[in-house]
Amino acid sequence: MYTKYYRLDKKPFQLTPDPEFFFNSPVHKRALSYLRYGLTQGEGFIVVTGMPGTGKTMLVKALFQALRDENIVAGLMVTSQVGAEDTLRIISATFGLSYDGDDKATLLRNLEYFFKEKAREGRRVLLVVDEAQNLPLQSLEELRMLSNFEINGRPLFQAFLLGQDEFRLSLQRDQLSQVRQRVIATYHLRPLTVEETEDYIFHRLKLAGWRRDPAFSPEAFPEIHEFTQGVPRIINTLCDRLLLFCYLEELHEIDQSVVQSVIEEIKEELPDTSKSISTDGRTQKEAMSETLLEQQIVSGQIVDPHLLERIDRLERGLNELRGVIQKERALLRKAVLLQLDMDAIYEIDQKDVMANLAVSDRATGKKQSETAPQVSTENADQDS
Repeated sequence: MYTKYYRLDKKPFQLTPDPEFFFNSPVHKRALSYLRYGLTQGEGFIVVTGMPGTGKTMLVKALFQALRDENIVAGLMVTSQVGAEDTLRIISATFGLSYDGDDKATLLRNLEYFFKEKAREGRRVLLVVDEAQNLPLQSLEELRMLSNFEINGRPLFQAFLLGQDEFRLSLQRDQLSQVRQRVIATYHLRPLTVEETEDYIFHRLKLAGWRRDPAFSPEAFPEIHEFTQGVPRIINTLCDRLLLFCYLEELHEIDQSVVQSVIEEIKEELPDTSKSISTDGRTQKEAMSETLLEQQIVSGQIVDPHLLERIDRLERGLNELRGVIQKERALLRKAVLLQLDMDAIYEIDQKDVMANLAVSDRATGKKQSETAPQVSTENADQDS
């Protein structure tokens, strides 16, 4: 729609991360520097955290582009709630190794052989873990164990861990003290300032072939920043709506009033939460208060030992349930295979029975055909 109207080469504010649009803001430049520092060290973990939408995935893609000319075998692992062995399987799959049906010992042996083979080729193995806050504690321990592989004192494996704010809290648990000892640098991605937000918008517009149509008035940027809080993903969403609004209204300037109009439209599309009740019976205000408390806990302002203990209990319960489910799947798989075998045997037995019946029918027919003329002759003699 608006791309043709404003003679743009492409959409400047698409939500899908595209490294071509990477904005090297001071905060993202610093984060990349930490990642490159980690590469020079060749060991340990580098941890980068940030709230959703601050550009962690874009950072990963920009890093991978920079690694094309390096002697590094890099793999990207986007995590979910998986167990320890499943984590090893995902890592194996990431680097193109066998994983289906292999036990933990086999998975570790294959990974160690792969790491050593790449070391003999003069290359290092790097795993970038996105959404690292979803990794259970045991999976983080497995990553630590992989970092122990070495040849002549030279590490064979390195990991960059990128996650949301709560990942910083996870790393502070007592069970992860050895993992923390492997972390050589950490960095937290903050949202953009007002000035950085303005530079970010112009950066993306210029890469899309913007010809200053529509123009942005200086008063528009504080409004954009206040609504988006400097989060790049939300900035993209709002600016995309701004361009669509201007196209529909045939406008060629985005000023403060236009931004306010679009923000009001977005707010009208959202449900009224002032008096709404959440699914667990709490009012929206109570839910927001608890969310604020959780954010304070994540940021380190409040550390609730009871909450940490509860999380540990829940994770242990989940791991037990995963074990039960895996056993039930194995039993179900055996039952299905047994049923298939029984069906095959039954089908073979049916074919044998039908074949025997066919032979019997042919034999009976032959006997009847042989006795039929004798009966007719005897009847003829009797008639005469």
